[in-house]
Formats: sequence, structure tokens, C-alpha cells
Amino acid sequence: MIDIKNLSIQFTGDNLFENVNLKIAKHDRIALVGSNGKGKSTFLKLIYGAEIPETGKIAKQKGISVGYLQQDLISFKDKSLFDEVKTSLVELHSLIEKEKLVLESLNSTDLDTTDREELIEELGELNHRKEELDYYSSDSRIEKVLMGLGFGGKDFRRMTDEFSGGWQMRIQLAKILLAEHDLILLDEPTNHLDIDTLSWLIDYLKSLDNGLIIVSHDRHFINNVTTKTLEIFNNQINFFPGTYEQYLKFKDEREIQLREQLKVREKKIKEVEKFIERFRYKATKAKQVQSRIKQLEKIETTDLIEDEKIIDIKFPDPPRSGAVPIELRDISKSYGTLSVLKNINLQIERGEKIAIVGPNGAGKTTLAKILGRKIEPTSGDVTYGSNTIISYYEQEVADSLNPELDLVDTLEDVDDELTPGQIRKLLGSFLFSGDDVFKKIKVLSGGEKSRVALSRLLLTKSNFIILDEPTNHLDFSSKEILQKAIINYPGTLVIVSHDIDFLRPIITKVFELRKESLKIYYGGIDYYFQKRNETLEIETQNKSARKEEKFTRKDQKRIEAELRQKKHEQTKEFKQSLNICENTIKELESLKTRLEQELSDPSTFSNPSTAKAKNLEYDSVKKSLEAEYEKWTELTHRLEEIEESFSSILNTDQL
Repeated sequence: MIDIKNLSIQFTGDNLFENVNLKIAKHDRIALVGSNGKGKSTFLKLIYGAEIPETGKIAKQKGISVGYLQQDLISFKDKSLFDEVKTSLVELHSLIEKEKLVLESLNSTDLDTTDREELIEELGELNHRKEELDYYSSDSRIEKVLMGLGFGGKDFRRMTDEFSGGWQMRIQLAKILLAEHDLILLDEPTNHLDIDTLSWLIDYLKSLDNGLIIVSHDRHFINNVTTKTLEIFNNQINFFPGTYEQYLKFKDEREIQLREQLKVREKKIKEVEKFIERFRYKATKAKQVQSRIKQLEKIETTDLIEDEKIIDIKFPDPPRSGAVPIELRDISKSYGTLSVLKNINLQIERGEKIAIVGPNGAGKTTLAKILGRKIEPTSGDVTYGSNTIISYYEQEVADSLNPELDLVDTLEDVDDELTPGQIRKLLGSFLFSGDDVFKKIKVLSGGEKSRVALSRLLLTKSNFIILDEPTNHLDFSSKEILQKAIINYPGTLVIVSHDIDFLRPIITKVFELRKESLKIYYGGIDYYFQKRNETLEIETQNKSARKEEKFTRKDQKRIEAELRQKKHEQTKEFKQSLNICENTIKELESLKTRLEQELSDPSTFSNPSTAKAKNLEYDSVKKSLEAEYEKWTELTHRLEEIEESFSSILNTDQL
């Protein structure tokens, strides 16, 4: 499907990768991995065509369609949500436009028989292609994807301008999923998703038959969706024929081998240096010394192990809080007429590590901010226990950082007793070195701001930490270090996150928010999923039972009306084609009758050339008429099949 030959590209003078050669097959489902800044997003842009390689070639199979979800959010406007997503069905829109033109042409009175036949044949081909593309269920497919991505039915007619950045990303994702691309490129697709939507997306992607290349730091996500791994390592892109988990084992084994090679290399370097130093000034050994110097230069320019910096995090030991750091009683929160939380009661005990989960918009961040004293509830009481010291990490870190301060000042703002050396050491552990520490906050990327906010968090000796989506901008290694630090943190933790693998070894209790209310699960994230699935099964069974109990004649009439409307929509075009066909048959039969009358008249044969022309015309009309009869039979058969399918539904005892 895609053939990459001798691909090279650099960024700010440094090679991201060079002389890359690899092939991507039609059904490859690939996780693209590598440290931050190694060129993962750049590689996706090269595949999509948004960037051009400096050298080399990316050859794509003719007619291949590629969809690309980038990290930079796109803003949609001037259309309703449903209409915007429907624009992704490009071929269907093209078929509808062509069909309109054909029908307009068929209504013309100036058509001769040949032109009419050609148009009718084209109309049949268009209808056949529409069936292949499942045209009649396209609206329901759009609804299914939008609902899966967390939109409600009431959102379908809202203008896209009304949706925030995270929801704009979901709109773009919906368009990509529906467009039936041959290859889908996804760059951090899970950053703005909740656990419900993430689970749906995993199932949906697994059901697709196309190729995938995914950049994601969500291990649970890529392990469930991808089967192969592309690794950017030492300026190369290497194919590993296995899942990400299998790749990690391979990587550990490779590192052991490389370190052994490094020891051998260092030993060789010392031997060569010792020889050079010993015989540098001996004329009889000059030639050998020069040879060893060249050998040394060659050894020293060989890189065996890529230096992957990781964030080294250690939370300070906090002072001990009371047995119950925070308690909420009858907490409600509204924004204007929008009620988010209603009569929430909970008690958090010292040392608990709690995840807040639920769909987007359910109030997870609102609850976290109430706990963190960032906002006040509309009603209810919040009680803080003795010696409760809170640190809060916000999801939108830009809101909590002064854009005009540099990194050094940003940390001094938290603790002015820190020395410049201590500040530099801390920032260095968060990948900020050299002159980077003097950059202003406003020029940093989203990921860099996240790391600054985490470094600030480490300077406060709090015994109650609240983290709102802390892993969105961290790579695998950084997340692992943060995860270990949190596991060993002796204080109390509340975390809002959809990263299942990150939460798994940390969490001891789960708060689930849905429809303004709170449900508590006394176990880890796997226990939550087990109980949640059991609840969903029971709800599905109860819903089916209620439907059977409450089904009335009014409901039946409504459903019958909806089915008749669908039947009308699906048969309308067949009936139009059938009507055109019947009119054509009528015209041809009339022409055939007239020709038969003329051919039965003896005077016609008084002129041999006239008789021959009439016979030829008669034969042509007969063939055309037979073709129209066949077309009429086919259209009638297909129309009857649709009508019978709806009749069987309308007549079933269950309606």
C-alpha cells in the first residue's frame, strides 16, 4: 500500500531519521513509538503528505485514501454537527449529485431512444453503487459513531461552533472513521476522551478492515488495537512484528545486548588510547599510531545506545493529615441553568488513592475543583480535616501558569528559598536544560507546560494531591516514573484520568459520576469495570423488559409510521426509475405497433430501400423493448423485495 525508500528529514539542523526504507501493507495495524521529540508526528505528516521529505520517496498505491487526525485541533463552523460529519461521505455525495443530473436529463422531452437508454443504464449503475456503499443506512451509521464518541441526540443539530476543543477533535475523529479510508493515521487520539468513549473507540477500530498507524501514550489503547510496532530509534524507523508489549520485551533484551557491546567498545577504546599514548613519540611506531588514531575516531563515532531522558519524580514526604482529610455533604453545583452535580455525599479517608471516572461533561473536573478549593459548590458543605494540605494539578495547565514568567521564576514563585542550582536540577529532571530554563511560559508547548506544572507540584509538601489528566502530555517512560512516584506517595490522592494502564496499580477506590450523581466502587479500576459491565447487562435486560411491558398501540402506530417513511425513502428512487422505464416501454410499444402496421402494408415493399430501413428499425425497437422489459423485471423484483421486507416487519406480532 505504501513503499518508503531512502526517506530522510531533519528538524532544526538535527536528523530525525535518515535513509529509512520500509513497506506498509494494506491491513497493517501499527503502533508508532519513540521518545518525545524523535519525529513520530513528523512521520505521520510525511505519510499523509502534509510535509515533504528532504530526500527519498513515499510511493502510495494508486487511489489510496488516507485519513489523518492530528494533535493540532481543527475548528469546525457554519454547519450543524450532523451535516458536518456527513460531508465525510464524499463518494455518496458525488453519487447523489450525479443522480440528480441524470434524473433531470431523463425528464427532458428532447431525448432520443439511444440517449434515454444510456441515461437509464447510468441510473442503474448509480443505484447499484449506492447499495454497495450502504447508502440507505448512512444516517444511522453517522448516529452510531456520534453516539459512540459521546455526543447526544440533542447535539446533532447544534452548530459545530458551539463545541469546545476536545469535542472539535471528536468531530474530526467521527469524520475520519466514517470516510472509509484505506489508511487511518491517529496522533494521540485518546487525549480528550473519557473511559466510556475510549472503550467504544477500541471496539470500533478493532472492527475496521483498513490500515492503522497510531501514535499514543495510552498503553491499554494501543495494546488492544495494534498488532505491529514501528520504532523510531537512533535516527531509524524499525519494524517490529508484534504488539507493543512484545516490543517492550524485545527492547529490554536489545538494551542488555547494546550495553554489553558498549562495555566491549569502551575496553577497546582504552586499549587503543593506551597504545597511542605509549608509542606516540616513537618514529618506528608512527604509522601504527596513526592507524590506531583513525581506528579510535571510528569507534567513538559509533552510537550504540540512544540516550532517552526520562522524568525523575519523587514526591516529598508530607506531614500527616487527619483521618478524614475531606468530607462532602449534600453538595450540588450548577452553572446557570445547567446542573452538573446534585446532592453528592462522600468521605475521603487518609491514604486512599481514588479515581474519578465518567463520561465527559459528567462533572469530574468540577468535583475535583470543589475538592481542591478551586471553586465553591452551589449548595452543600465541604469539611476539611485537621492539617489537610492540598496540591492541585489542573487539566488545562495554561490557566494556572503566568505566561510572562520564565521557568526559573515559575518555580521560585512556589518556593523562594530554592537556590538557582536546585531549580536547575529540578527542571533538568523534567527535560529542561541549558537556556531552556529561561524560556517564557507563553512560548512552551502544551506538553512542556504540563511538565512545568508537575515540577511545581513537587515543591509543595502537601498530603492531599489532586491530579486532573496528568498523563496527557507524558511519554511512556515519563508516565512510568510518575506512576511509581504516586504508588509510593504516602498521602491521599484523587486523580481524574482515562488512562487505564496508568490507573491500574495505583487506585484503591473509584468514584463514578453520571447524570449528576455519584456512585462509589470499593476496589481498583479492574473491579470497577467488572461491576460496571454487570450493571450494564442488568440495565439492558431491564430496558428490554420495560419495553415489552409498556408497548402500546400508540407506540405501534408511531413505529409503523416511521417504518412507512423509511420504506418510502428506500423505494422512492426505484419507483422513479420504474416509472421512467414504463414510459419508455410505452413509447417503444407504440413505435413497434406503428412499424408492424407499416410493414403489413404492401405498399411499403414497393420501395426495397424503404422496406429494408423499416425492417432494421423494427428489429432495433424489438431489441430495445426486450432490454426495457428485462430492466422493468429487475426493478420490479428489487422493489418487491424491499416492500416485502418492510411488510414482514409491519406485520410481525412484536410491533
